[in-house]
Amino acid sequence: MPTPYWVQDAIFYQIFPDRFANGDLTNDPPNLQKWGSAPTVWGFQGGDLRGIIQHFDYLLDLGITAIYLNPIFTAPSTHRYNTSDYYQIDPKLGTLSDFHALLDTAHRNDVRLVLDGVFNHVGRGFFAFVDVLENGANSPYKDWFHINKFPLDAYIGDQTENYLGWWNHKALPKLNTSNEQVRKYIFDVARYWIEQGIDGWRLDVPNEIDDDGFWAEFRQVVRAANRDAYLVGEIWDVNPRWANEKHFDGLMNYPVRESLLALLQGRESAVQFGERINGLFKAYQPENLYAMYVPLDSHDTERFKTLVGGNTDKLKLAFLFQMAFPGAPALYYGDEIGLEGGKDPDSRRAFPWKEVDWNQELRTWVKTLIALRKRTSSLRRGDYLHLLAEDGHYAFARTLGEDKVLVALNASSRARQIEIPCIALGWSGGRVVQNLISHEKFTVNAGKLSLNLSPWSGVWIG
Repeated sequence: MPTPYWVQDAIFYQIFPDRFANGDLTNDPPNLQKWGSAPTVWGFQGGDLRGIIQHFDYLLDLGITAIYLNPIFTAPSTHRYNTSDYYQIDPKLGTLSDFHALLDTAHRNDVRLVLDGVFNHVGRGFFAFVDVLENGANSPYKDWFHINKFPLDAYIGDQTENYLGWWNHKALPKLNTSNEQVRKYIFDVARYWIEQGIDGWRLDVPNEIDDDGFWAEFRQVVRAANRDAYLVGEIWDVNPRWANEKHFDGLMNYPVRESLLALLQGRESAVQFGERINGLFKAYQPENLYAMYVPLDSHDTERFKTLVGGNTDKLKLAFLFQMAFPGAPALYYGDEIGLEGGKDPDSRRAFPWKEVDWNQELRTWVKTLIALRKRTSSLRRGDYLHLLAEDGHYAFARTLGEDKVLVALNASSRARQIEIPCIALGWSGGRVVQNLISHEKFTVNAGKLSLNLSPWSGVWIG
């Protein structure tokens, strides 16, 4: 089963549903927080599926071609990783009709939709766990979980004592995926939503279902329903075990994010950065590396801009690298306008819809990079060619036949002149090339390209 053909051409946009846009006031809870309030774990701010539909023109204008939604099934929390009902859209987000309206809007505009699959654990309101709470050892669902003794204490304190929860949280009882009934239930859920029309699953903490057979069967079930469905696993480290024909097409490529942060925060040199990046090409098969989901941020991380001290130039440089790197680059809602945020739940602030609050320079930059990537085949499907890593400089190229783009970064606080070898690109002396963004022209001299780069800046040359 090859990786889906469309992924390496995709530009993803991740949405935390409660905080993107409120499009239907009738489904708001009575204790709604004011939009833009400091985010809390329990404070709903009213974002919903209709809000995404009503702002779809914004997403299309940005240039995205795929959406990844954090959990949308019925759950009592704002994050919805404690699912109560996998077959129902959370009423605070809308109805199944609203979901189909969103799906139809996306597909009419050639935008894919991927849902968050949380199958390692459930919420305390999940029907099988409720039955165990009510009936104890007599429950027909007692073997759906990892229970040490009865009766269960599911509410006093936070840490589990007599049953297993995700990271021992009482609110997140862990499913026993060795149980055939549990496996069938999960596979049926996965198939159901694929048949409803979604384009894939992002799998939450899949390494905690440490069962290769489970994931191989999960993959078969999903791909039998849609041969082009995308499976991406939330794996934080470099771990090729999870990216192959028996697991996932790609992973959330957090190591790219961490490498960029280490470089731009001055924790590592350009040489070390190059070693990290080159290591990815050694670790993964090309088809899986090119099917990675490549984020700068997510709901689980502090915002990139916050971590680089609010420096827009550093963030622009990170986008320049991300949008030229193999895989599917991903925006976390608000990245493109400079939204900041600390650790969870501060990383889940409401999207500010007043344009006066947007960093327009940054948004224009992101739109420009996306547009260039979409119309330049080598930036999406080309080979990755390492060219230079030294003293704050890093350069590589993406090549697809005669379509070639050279990417150069000045990851330092002072202006620098960089000499980049171009022989491997077949660019001989006298060849005229240009900056794809500013259209400034340059001439290759003696097999090298000389560039003057401002602090924390970079270029795409083709």
